[in-house]
Amino acid sequence: MKISEWKQHLNDSKLDKTMAFLYGDRRIPEQRERWLRVLDHAETKFGDCDARLFSAPGRTEVGGNHTDHQLGRVLAASIDLDVLAVVRAIDQPVISYYSDAFQVDPVDISDLDIHEDQYNTTESLIRGIAARYVQNHHQIGGFDCYAESDVLPGSGMSSSAAFEILIAEILSALYNGGTISPIEQAMTGQYAENIYFGKASGLMDQMACSVGGFVTIDFRDASNPAVRNIPFELDKHGYSLILTDCKQSHADLSDEYSKVPGEMKAAAAVMGKTVLSECTMQDFQKYATEIRRQCGDRAFLRTYHFLHETDRVNDEVSALEHGEIRAFLSHIIESGRSSFMYLQNVYPPNDLTHQSLAVGLAISEEILNGRGAWRVHGGGFAGTIQAFVPLDMTQTYITQMESIFGKGSCYQLRIRSVGGYEIRENGEV
Repeated sequence: MKISEWKQHLNDSKLDKTMAFLYGDRRIPEQRERWLRVLDHAETKFGDCDARLFSAPGRTEVGGNHTDHQLGRVLAASIDLDVLAVVRAIDQPVISYYSDAFQVDPVDISDLDIHEDQYNTTESLIRGIAARYVQNHHQIGGFDCYAESDVLPGSGMSSSAAFEILIAEILSALYNGGTISPIEQAMTGQYAENIYFGKASGLMDQMACSVGGFVTIDFRDASNPAVRNIPFELDKHGYSLILTDCKQSHADLSDEYSKVPGEMKAAAAVMGKTVLSECTMQDFQKYATEIRRQCGDRAFLRTYHFLHETDRVNDEVSALEHGEIRAFLSHIIESGRSSFMYLQNVYPPNDLTHQSLAVGLAISEEILNGRGAWRVHGGGFAGTIQAFVPLDMTQTYITQMESIFGKGSCYQLRIRSVGGYEIRENGEV
């Protein structure tokens, strides 16, 4: 279908059902305006050509804070912030990605070698995804793409994983009949990030962006993680999910992030294991003195956090499956306190003057105590906090938080039931 026809469908409300499916009824007007804007930019770039529309969501971590890199358990969910892309297939083996937000050079996918000079670049992710598909005997080909993302970078919503799943979904749809599973797409994104981008990352971000809805993942078998969807709708239980950007920079925090898995793996080694998922609380108690002596007290405390946090995911999942919202909220609070007290990822130890996440958590506790839940979100040290807020308190919570952190710092999110997604021309879902 031509770009002009897509725009006519939007103006005629023929895609309202799709937008409601992806974003909820409340956001249809703003998304219609956004989709039209993206299509306008694509038409300016490519002309009124035949095109296809794709979307890939960001994610929110719900439980299992810093457990995935130790092959533990997590609870995460896709959200209704996404990367939206207008795509046209081309005959040349080149992927060209255009966006107003950043510049990406065209990637020649006839060359799938690792380019060390492209480590930490968007181009490396594109080439890495294409390379992994070829290794797994899938087809690849070129395309032009214009995209816009409202997944906030550096927020713990995984803008990079959303991008990876978008590229993986486009290649699946254009050249493989849409047959590449969400799990394989996630593992492909992780491969590209680890090998081509040069960043050692776990699989949670990609999996949460690709599978959709609430999803629990057990990474114990790294080559075949156990993934399960949890059907649960927050709004039907009277709650909204709000992330607040506490306006603290991620700059110079790479060392703090790398120390978390480093210290946990060092503690596991003392217990004769490779990662903490192989260890038990009995092991921990047996080797407590040696862990403190060889690795230090923070490694000891972070290990304690992991062992309880990975089990806590099972409790959170059980509460969702049984519709026990109060128990679920209680587990979220426990998880957040463990991250603050034991994992110690709420503020960096070298900058005690700036503790914006802790400020946000304190304000959230004051507002929500007895009714909601709050916790650090994602990697921590900077970025966002997460809150589960009763619907009747949503505007009060947003108003008070934005009075501290600035207008627009709060994101009221909806759990999205699908990961990477191609929009159907007929508007069906």
